[in-house]
Formats: sequence, structure tokens, C-alpha cells
Amino acid sequence: MIKGSIVAIVTPMHADGSLDFAGLNQLIDWHIAEGTDSIVIAGTTGESATVSVEEHCALIKATVAHARGRIPIIAGAGANSTAEAIKLTRYAKEAGADATLQVVPYYNRPTQEGMYQHFKAIAEAVDLPVILYNVPGRTVADMSNETILRLAQIPNIVGVKDATGNIGRGYDLLRLAPKSFAVYSGDDPTAMALMLAGGAGNISVTANVAPRGMAEMCKAAIAGDIAKALEWNNKLFPLHQKLFIEPNPVPVKWALAEMGKMPAGIRLPLVPLAEDCHAAVRAALKESGVL
Repeated sequence: MIKGSIVAIVTPMHADGSLDFAGLNQLIDWHIAEGTDSIVIAGTTGESATVSVEEHCALIKATVAHARGRIPIIAGAGANSTAEAIKLTRYAKEAGADATLQVVPYYNRPTQEGMYQHFKAIAEAVDLPVILYNVPGRTVADMSNETILRLAQIPNIVGVKDATGNIGRGYDLLRLAPKSFAVYSGDDPTAMALMLAGGAGNISVTANVAPRGMAEMCKAAIAGDIAKALEWNNKLFPLHQKLFIEPNPVPVKWALAEMGKMPAGIRLPLVPLAEDCHAAVRAALKESGVL
């Protein structure tokens, strides 16, 4: 089971929106040096919605190749077309990814049975660990705990990223799920609480700019060290708030550029962080000690 701080890594881009693979390699090396436990490539924070299928595959291939087994790689391979999700998952396996992250199909609003059949089809088509991803704030469709528990019975569906921010739902899932099924937070502000209750880790936006701090917080929370987890979380909390001042990944990409980690390129329909938000994000970076 992959545990700890799992960065939902951004996709570096040049000013014209083209992919910056050299920049991605530098970020991967930095995360490994700073103690990040795993990387999700081509997820929501990686702007998967605006990269082509060819670019999506290239990002997975490049990340696995550069990581060279130093850190587990989780490939974002979800789609609102089951056939496309299977195609991306097959590619992820061929490229050597350790697992895939599969988002609830967006826009077409499937029923709970539709979600179950979608994920079941992916899991049965490709022998690669699947982590489900429930983020109703983006997909509109909300996968119920009952559906997640049904899917947890399928051998290679190994966990879920719960981005609802609903701690009550998370607690109930932890109480009822098989011990071998990992429940990850996908919501930075509530991640510590979920891990203290038994969550396996945090698939994080904040980790993009504070990899060491997030790794230490996750380690403490998973170990049940409340005092240390609180100390780290209090330090990171300004980032948990201000990195969502505009839609993700707009603020975090601006923050990384401000830190000198990569260019500030981003793709339409997203646009660079509004100027009147710069001071707030910069202040959060300083308050959290990363700038």
C-alpha cells in the first residue's frame, strides 16, 4: 500500500502552453529529495483536462522513466469515457506506473450503478492497482460510500481518494472498508484529521510547494503523533487556504513560479493568477516558511 504524502504534481508548461519536460524532471528530483512518498502525474492538478491523449501518455512515460523506481508513480488515467480510461490505463501499465487514479466520470452524470460498472470494467481490463477518485465539486456526480465499498471487493481496486472534505463520510468509510483498502484524503484542509482516523495518506496540492512539510505532517498523522501533526498542519494551513483562492492549479502554478521552480505557463480556459491575488498567495508562502 502506498502511504504518506502523495503530490498531485503540476504539469510545468512554457509561456506558450507547451509541455516543459525538463521542468517536470526537476520537480520530480526535488520531491524525491524532500521526502514526498509518491507522485500522481496527469491528475486534476496536472491539467489532465487540457492535455491531449498523446501528451497525457507522454507525461506518464516521462515521469516513470525519470523516477527510475525511486518513488511510486500513480498515473492519472481517468476519463468520462470508459473506453478512453481503459486505453490510458493500459498505457500506464505498459509505461511501468505503479497504480492508476480513476476519477468519477464527469459531465455525463452516471448513476451509482453506472459508476460501479465503469470502474469494474477498467479493473477487469487491466491488471494494475486502481485508486478511485471522488471529487463531486468537479464531476457533479458523487460516488456514495456504498458504491465505494462494493468496488473495494474487486481485487485490484485498492483505495480511494476522497476529495469531498466531509470527515464524517471519511470516518464511516474507514470504519466499514476492508483493512487492505486505502482511504486517502484529497482535501488538504481536512487531510490531517482523516489520517489521524486511519487514512493512508494525502493526495495533495499543498505538497507541490511544501513537500518536506507535507511529508512530515503525513508521517506524524499516520503514526498518531497528534502534537507533531498539529504543529506541521498549523504551519501549512495558510497554503491549504490560499492555494485555492482561484481554481486549482492556477494559484499553485503561480506559487511555484514565484519560488523559481518553473515557468508560469498554463493552458486556457485557465488563465494566470489575478494580480489582486498575488499578495495573498505570497503571504501564505512566507507564513508557511517556503519563501
